Amino acid sequence: MALHFGKRDNEQPKPLNTGMATPRYGQATSGSAAQPQAQPAPASQVAPDVDLTSSTAPTTASSAPEGGSKLTVGPNIKLKGVEITDCDTLVVEGMVEATMDSRVIQIAQQGEFKGSAEIDIAEIRGVFDGNLTVRNKLVIYSTGKVTGRIRYGKVVIEEGGQLSGDIECTVGAGNKVTSKHAMALAA
Repeated sequence: MALHFGKRDNEQPKPLNTGMATPRYGQATSGSAAQPQAQPAPASQVAPDVDLTSSTAPTTASSAPEGGSKLTVGPNIKLKGVEITDCDTLVVEGMVEATMDSRVIQIAQQGEFKGSAEIDIAEIRGVFDGNLTVRNKLVIYSTGKVTGRIRYGKVVIEEGGQLSGDIECTVGAGNKVTSKHAMALAA
């Protein structure tokens, strides 16, 4: 015995006639029926225009120019044999082998830069190997390792950060401090 609730086998359901077409989600209506107004998505569902980076990526709002050009080399990306110019901020989360002249370089903990760079501000949490000239301030975080020929105006090294190679402080034209020894702060 089959039980049926509210419907007979030979009857078709009758559509309600409200005088106005009621489209289902994903169906288009034809004719002059009024289209439903699109409702704005709640703020929690709207994708932000802000670049959300992981806690290992350097974030320094004061060093990056607002509205300036920014190049981000993401994790697992390898960029080799290029010359980077007219870039205000380079963020390295992958591997870059290049020559560059820029304003700011930020190397994330998993990032690596090999080559030559002339910049204003360097923030190193990963690895830099090559010729580095920092006109203003070089910051090496506890996970950072900088090797090669290094020239800087000011330097800040967190405990655990490493700096080694041909190192020269260029505070003023007549006041240069040069060291050919490695500087490393043990963690």
